Amino acid sequence: MYSYKVFSLSSSVFMNKKTKFQLLFFHHHNFTTSFSDAMLLTLAFSPHFPQTQCCNFVPGNGFQVERGLEFDTGGAFYRRESATGRDLGVLAASLQKKVNGSLRVLDALCGCGIRSARYLKEAEADFVAANDGNECYGKTIVDNLSRVCVKEEEKWVVTHLEANRVMTDYYVEKSFFDFIDIDSFGSDSSFLRSAINTLKYGGLLYVTSTDGFSSGGHRPHHSLAAYGAYVRPMPYSNEIGLRMLIGGVVREAALLGYHITPLFSYYAYHGPVFRVLLRLNRGKLHDSRHYGFIGHCHQCGNSHEFSWDQLGRMSCSCSVSKVSNSLKVSGPLWTGPLHDAAYLMDMLDLAKQWGWIGCDGKDSLEKLIKLMVDESDPRLPFGFINLDEMASRAKINTPPLKTLMSAMHEKGYAASRSHITSNAIKTNCSMTEFIKIAKELQQVSV
Repeated sequence: MYSYKVFSLSSSVFMNKKTKFQLLFFHHHNFTTSFSDAMLLTLAFSPHFPQTQCCNFVPGNGFQVERGLEFDTGGAFYRRESATGRDLGVLAASLQKKVNGSLRVLDALCGCGIRSARYLKEAEADFVAANDGNECYGKTIVDNLSRVCVKEEEKWVVTHLEANRVMTDYYVEKSFFDFIDIDSFGSDSSFLRSAINTLKYGGLLYVTSTDGFSSGGHRPHHSLAAYGAYVRPMPYSNEIGLRMLIGGVVREAALLGYHITPLFSYYAYHGPVFRVLLRLNRGKLHDSRHYGFIGHCHQCGNSHEFSWDQLGRMSCSCSVSKVSNSLKVSGPLWTGPLHDAAYLMDMLDLAKQWGWIGCDGKDSLEKLIKLMVDESDPRLPFGFINLDEMASRAKINTPPLKTLMSAMHEKGYAASRSHITSNAIKTNCSMTEFIKIAKELQQVSV
């Protein structure tokens, strides 16, 4: 008998768009099996395994409705909670068409095709290439796209190739895209170079990671292999996940002679899901001001940014410039802005024009975009301060968040709420000063 760490054998395994044996190491449960069973599992995750075999393992979700568009999931992986990420992508794609006058979209891992259908209908794409490696989703994808426009209009095409293959084919044909959406599973960064090659100058790349283990610093060697970043545990690990993903694209773009600009970065707790929208620009930057190292001192709670020329000289002021065991450093990562405030306001204006704001009675999309705009304050550094951590260090009860923010603004600090976690504040105030402010509010002597 052989013991393996295996991802639970639920439908989500078989619904992964790029089935790979590496998922065996993305584990939630221990799984003990014979050698023959292990070989069968290896084959099941191989791209050479007949994909029609997967269909029997996936229960169909039936028909769903998203922003008024009815579609059939056809047993493909579908999360209703991810609709916000699709909303953001459609808004961005529509803005891209307004700028360029035309819109070609490549949905490299399209699942049931709901994103592709929405790009056609709502963003009014001129052409959408919907690709998914699993052929048993073919009829579902075609049916869903046909609800938007018939195939004879030649506004869309469905393929069933490995994602890198389909992007490379378009690149060889010099058939480039304005918008490429790669909604991948785990931390599969193997698509990035092909996507950058297939994107037009000024085009938008919408990429995904769902690897919470790596962003949490629990698999540093894995994050190093996938994104070129050695990530260690930090109190704002989910923001690190976004910066790790952006940093991976920065590295790939630089290798190809380009640079990128983040337009927005979105984290959702379900999954978890890390999604970033990036604009591809000509020419690589010859400085690394936004690509460096992030350190967090567990002794004092302060965070620091370190440049490449500080390697070997990283320390925290609480250690009197000596190398401290309490300082944990991750990187290289993207240390620059996560969002473009002006771009987000354009997205919000468009959402209002489409009647998307207030239609759910919660204004959740409006709140999210406005939070991202607040996070875009250029004075705000990476990371955030979790109020529970502050209270634990200060040994006090946490003052109300709004009261804390008002006090920080009065003292001249920048401060905003975080869209990543509700109980945290992004600020250029150090943890040490933050605790002083909190104690003053609680009338506790420092």
